[in-house]
Amino acid sequence: MSNPAETTSKRPLRVAIVGAGPAGVYAADILTKSNGVKDGDFEVSIDLFEAYPAPYGLIRYGVAPDHPRIKGIVNALHKVLDRGDIRFLGNVTYGRDLTLHDFRAFYDAVIFSTGAIKDADLAIPGIDLAGSFGGADFVSWYDGHPDVPRDWPLDAKEIAVIGNGNVALDVARMLVKHPDELLTTEIPDNVYQGLKNSPVTDVHVFGRRGPAQVKFTPLELRELSHMKDVDIVLYPEDFEFDEASDDAIRSNNQIKTMVNTLTNWLVEEHAEAEEPSSRRLHLHFLHSPVEIYQDPDDGGSGRVAGIKFERMELDGTGNVKGTGEFVDYPVQAVYRAIGYHGSPLDELEYNAKRGVIPNEGGRVLDADGNPVPGIYATGWIKRGPVGLIGHTKGDALETIGFLLEDRLTLPPAQNPDPQAIIDLLQERGIEFTTWEGWIKLDAHEAALGAAWTEGETDADGTAAVVRERIKVVPREEMINISRA
Repeated sequence: MSNPAETTSKRPLRVAIVGAGPAGVYAADILTKSNGVKDGDFEVSIDLFEAYPAPYGLIRYGVAPDHPRIKGIVNALHKVLDRGDIRFLGNVTYGRDLTLHDFRAFYDAVIFSTGAIKDADLAIPGIDLAGSFGGADFVSWYDGHPDVPRDWPLDAKEIAVIGNGNVALDVARMLVKHPDELLTTEIPDNVYQGLKNSPVTDVHVFGRRGPAQVKFTPLELRELSHMKDVDIVLYPEDFEFDEASDDAIRSNNQIKTMVNTLTNWLVEEHAEAEEPSSRRLHLHFLHSPVEIYQDPDDGGSGRVAGIKFERMELDGTGNVKGTGEFVDYPVQAVYRAIGYHGSPLDELEYNAKRGVIPNEGGRVLDADGNPVPGIYATGWIKRGPVGLIGHTKGDALETIGFLLEDRLTLPPAQNPDPQAIIDLLQERGIEFTTWEGWIKLDAHEAALGAAWTEGETDADGTAAVVRERIKVVPREEMINISRA
């Protein structure tokens, strides 16, 4: 029987990474730059698989298009993949196009970085009424996800968004912002048209705890004040601080900045405005959702007519308790944005409560809690949907560290020839895309933006809006452009 160390020492270490978002790209980058590779002790050959025809995962399909950091993150990921030492294979779905058995046959190690794309559940009465939506589903729609419907029901004037994290603010901002402000982003045309026809006047964002316990960050909060013709409305009764809140404000500059910003907005209340804006964004704190209800007199349409909350109060530790006071808000749509949840993966154990693959430091575990040789995880599917992009780098570093520690004992691939996996995909009729294909699609989207700009001008002939790109939505069109 061959020695794994002897088998792999004579050829590059073959590694497959499933998921080409930041977590997967960072893992690939860290592995290529590891000391053993830099010192020439061994070589690596990495294939980065993605279920969508385009790379970047959550950055392309999970972040609001007007987020100021998107361009910088995309540029950084692009530089890594454009080096040529990491092979991108898009439009390949794990569990359908390739199985774990397939990966084991062609690779010495497999890293899963599939992220978390589903909405966390909110178990309250009425959550399934028409007009009640998951925030993640809405994000997928406005980001042009190829596998969601092109249309979105934007017929509500008053909307509730439940959650006090960055996703909740993104959802609220996209709902209330005038869509012409989004034309400078890569927003798809169907999304622009849908938002343009929205009758929305008021969007309410609700959090369970106080202003000092919010989960969003200063940058996301400040973005709200940059919207044109949108007033930010706050309520004095929501500004409650306990001993833990005061300690957090004193010891954490980020919390201090956000509380100061919110307090200043409360004091100003747009007093300088000569006339009210056409839209309003309301920020509520100390509200715990109890029930989404319908109008009993609407003939049983099953549509959202309002939402009931229990008023909360801080208990001294930064947590909250109910007051027994309830308040109703008439709204015609509710978006829950209380977090993401990971999805199970074929042939791997799954922790349904946490939405993760059970693991120790990135080493995937079997049903008995033992490491599965050669199988690893990184990103949100490893640790849950917490933390920002920066946390993902440290997370990948830990996983790659354990993979390198295991390198000499990994179960060797039966067929490590890089061409072998390409032959299998072609044999199965999988229309996979490549990095070269992404360059084509990238250029096509930029050309769409340039063409739009040429067609939309002011009276003096200058471009009214400069569009850098327009995102292509249909999967088949993405594939055709990429594989042309």
